[in-house]
Amino acid sequence: MSRIAYFRVSTGGQTIEAQRHALAGPFDREFSDEGVSGSTAAASRPGFAKLLSYVREGDTVCVYALDRLGRDALDVQSTVRHLIEQGVTLDVCGLGAIGRGVGELIVAVLAQIADMERQRIKERCEAGRSAARDALAKTGKTHRGKMSLGRPLAAEPAVVRKWREENNATIRETMAQFGISKNTVSRYCAAST
Repeated sequence: MSRIAYFRVSTGGQTIEAQRHALAGPFDREFSDEGVSGSTAAASRPGFAKLLSYVREGDTVCVYALDRLGRDALDVQSTVRHLIEQGVTLDVCGLGAIGRGVGELIVAVLAQIADMERQRIKERCEAGRSAARDALAKTGKTHRGKMSLGRPLAAEPAVVRKWREENNATIRETMAQFGISKNTVSRYCAAST
């Protein structure tokens, strides 16, 4: 009977340390997925897939919150059901052990809430993009004052192309001149063809 921890963070700027601290081990094994969205099916995440192949009947899998398992209600419920059917206990920080019956009902409700939150995030992002597109069309700047919807340009593409052509420069020389990556030089110079 092993006590196993699973951690997941979505973005590169986050770390699993806060989750690790909140769960207060010790654990026999730890599995994690860093930089992996909760919208990715649990079984498709490398760390969680390894956890699924490792767990055995009688083990306990500890997670900080249900949304660490995922943000898709059906996937979370399916994952929890799969663990329970294997005889694995799911221990969620603040909720305790999840088992058949009432535990599955609680998971269903909480997973549905996580799914709704994912939909709200998606709607807010689309509303922001729409506002940015409208403002860009009207004023030449987004509603946040940026010149484009995407990342700021590393350099002006036309200037990079012109400099490279005039100097018969290699990609490496162009990279050094403008302080930009090989991919950026290639993308900017391909735009003229």
